[in-house]
Amino acid sequence: MTHDNDQSPQSKGGDARAKALSKDERSAIAKKSAEARWAQAKELPMATHGSTDRPLKIGEVEIPCFVLEDGRRVLAQTGLINALGMSHGGSYSKGGDRLAKFAQQGRLSGFISNDLIDRTANPIRFRTAKGGMAYGYEATILHDLCEVVLDARDAGVLQKQQAHIAKQCEALVRGFARVGIIALVDEATGYQVDRDRDELHRILEAYLSEERLAWAKRFPDEFYKQIYRLKNWKWPPQGRAKPPFLGHITNDVVYDRLPPGVLTELRKRNPTQDGTKRRKWKHHQFLSEDFGQPDLRDHLLQVIAVMRVSRTWDAFKRNFDEAFPKPGTQIELHLADAD
Repeated sequence: MTHDNDQSPQSKGGDARAKALSKDERSAIAKKSAEARWAQAKELPMATHGSTDRPLKIGEVEIPCFVLEDGRRVLAQTGLINALGMSHGGSYSKGGDRLAKFAQQGRLSGFISNDLIDRTANPIRFRTAKGGMAYGYEATILHDLCEVVLDARDAGVLQKQQAHIAKQCEALVRGFARVGIIALVDEATGYQVDRDRDELHRILEAYLSEERLAWAKRFPDEFYKQIYRLKNWKWPPQGRAKPPFLGHITNDVVYDRLPPGVLTELRKRNPTQDGTKRRKWKHHQFLSEDFGQPDLRDHLLQVIAVMRVSRTWDAFKRNFDEAFPKPGTQIELHLADAD
């Protein structure tokens, strides 16, 4: 119990001012403080996946977990401390929490890195989907701390009352590996459903242009000349018309070898017309100037190089498929060109 005589002059002055305020004034101050906290919270990263209702389960342990909008996988601070069998203490918001004090103790000094000490002393502040403010740590910190505790136990430097923490760490380590913790968090939060979709979105965003670019010649004549040579077609072709099969070849050796999903999106943006069954634009006009176009150019140069060293179309296809296999295909390796 705190007595008035134990209070500092500043504390006594604060109490006196609070008593002098009217009910409306106190309400206004409380409202202003709440608005300030909300404004501060809005600057924090948002948790896009996860909730306390869907915790990460490792054996008997349950830890609330989240995925932030920047992709960081986070374990809730209170859940992580509970998982290690630690008692709570100190102020979380000021970094003086139980976890930081435990990591900074001298008994662990020979086993813990400065980086890990810093990470435990600086929990991540974030917003939950419900708008509340929470504290947590990147998921891999749990594995790192367990390793430190077990090393200290094996060296015989832990206190007797810390033996239960070491035992808990041993149980946790059995339940996950360092890489596996990421997959466990993704599964618990449901993030794995969106993970591949988000990755595809980032690829398409880099590869494709928001607007159709002005036409410019992207496929050098050498590309077509080599195809005609390998196919034993007459070069140069008569007139402007090209064999219909040439489009299939281009898709096969060029667009299908770009990251998965790019050709599908190009077909959506540049569909065939009902009357002619031809596309109004060239696929490459929808590739971004800073990434998609340069990658197309580099790929074409490699295609042409493989064509030049091949004597027949079949030989080229074998060489090319070995060098640039399509995703999900198995390629038979040839020790020598039999042609």
